[in-house]
Amino acid sequence: MKEYHKIQSLFKRDEKTHKFIVGEYSLPELYYLRDNEWTMTEKIDGTNIRIGWIPEVGKKVGGRTDNAQTPTFLLDKLQYLFPDKLLSDVFPSTEVSLYGEGYGAKIQKGGGNYIPDGCDFILFDVMIGGWWLERENVEDIARKLHINVVPIIMRGTIHDAIMAIHGGVGSTFGDFLAEGMVLKPTTELFTRNGKRIVTKIKHRDF
Repeated sequence: MKEYHKIQSLFKRDEKTHKFIVGEYSLPELYYLRDNEWTMTEKIDGTNIRIGWIPEVGKKVGGRTDNAQTPTFLLDKLQYLFPDKLLSDVFPSTEVSLYGEGYGAKIQKGGGNYIPDGCDFILFDVMIGGWWLERENVEDIARKLHINVVPIIMRGTIHDAIMAIHGGVGSTFGDFLAEGMVLKPTTELFTRNGKRIVTKIKHRDF
């Protein structure tokens, strides 16, 4: 099961304050694409989760890396949400990797803001056959699996995203600020060395 890639921060950081140095892009590709349309989804403050399915082998559940530790209560929830029968029905002959966030009470400091007395999983990416699926296909798989998908907050330029964060982006889960936003080019793109172009901004970055 392929590990999920690291999401590149938008700007370089000040070594002392660790805040963004606004205007100093962390990648030349981000600068080049700054005026293009990006799709921004809410960044959920939780723990990265992978669900792997190989029809002939079965299911594998884990964190972002093979060494990541996942709380037992979250693993129990994931086993409930992703029974082998459901995965087999949706992907009878297809190997798939599902990437999402485990979130809720006892997961990160503000986890109780999302779910005060439980935990859940929300999908943000799907890979099949080495291909990252487009948003509409991710949503379709989420419907078939009866799970949620990270909500789109807005579409626009990187400047639009920065202005929104400065104004305070409310969470779609309740009356509190979202941790931030994950930005993807509306058309999937990659760097020269083949890495996916995805970036993130958080309220605390500024």
